Amino acid sequence: GFFSSSKPKKKVTQHDKAVLDLKIQRDKLKQQQKNVNGIIERETEIARQLLRKNQKDRALLALKKKKLQEGLLDKLEGMLENVQTMVDSIEYAQMELQVFESLKEGNEVLKQIHAVMTIEDVEKLMDDTQEAIEYQNEIEQLLGSANLDPSLMDEEELENELAELLNESKSQSEVDLEGMPDAPTDALPETTAKAKGKGKAGGKQLVAAT
Repeated sequence: GFFSSSKPKKKVTQHDKAVLDLKIQRDKLKQQQKNVNGIIERETEIARQLLRKNQKDRALLALKKKKLQEGLLDKLEGMLENVQTMVDSIEYAQMELQVFESLKEGNEVLKQIHAVMTIEDVEKLMDDTQEAIEYQNEIEQLLGSANLDPSLMDEEELENELAELLNESKSQSEVDLEGMPDAPTDALPETTAKAKGKGKAGGKQLVAAT
C-alpha cells in the first residue's frame, strides 16, 4: 500500500547456500545422534531385564546391538564435528571477506580525499594562513597598537607639551587674581566692643536666672 515500506532484499550468494546446507545436515546428524542414544539406552535396559530372567543368550544379543549403535554413534559424532568445523570456517571466511571489502572501500575514500587535498595544497594553505596573520598584525600596529608603546613616543615632544600646559596654568592663575577685589585691612573695634558687651550681659542674665 501507500504506507508500506519496501526494503531491498539481500541477495543470497553461493556461500550462503553452502552454509545453509551444512547447517541442515548438522541438524539431521544431531537428530540421528539423539535417536541412537535412545536405542543404546533401550538395549541396555533390555539386557538388564533378560539377565534378571536368566536369559543370558538374549541379553548378550541385546548388548551386541548396543555395541553396534555405539560404533554408529562415534561415526555420527565425527561427522557432526566435521560439519560444524566447516560451518565455522565458512562463516569466518565470510567475515574476513566483509572486513576486506570494508578496508578496500575505505582505501578508495582515502584516495579520493588525497586527490582533492594534496600535500602541495596543504603547504600553500598554511603559507597563506601565516601571511594573513602577519598582515593582520601589521594592520593592528598601524591602527594604534604602535602608538601605545612608550618606547616609540617622542620625549622632546612630550616635554614641550608639558611646558605649554604649565604656562597656561600660570597665565590663568594671574588672570583670576587680577579680577578679585582687595581684602579689607582696617580693624572693626566698635563691632568687637559691642560683641563683648553682649557677652557680658548675657552672662549676668544667666546668673540671675539661676
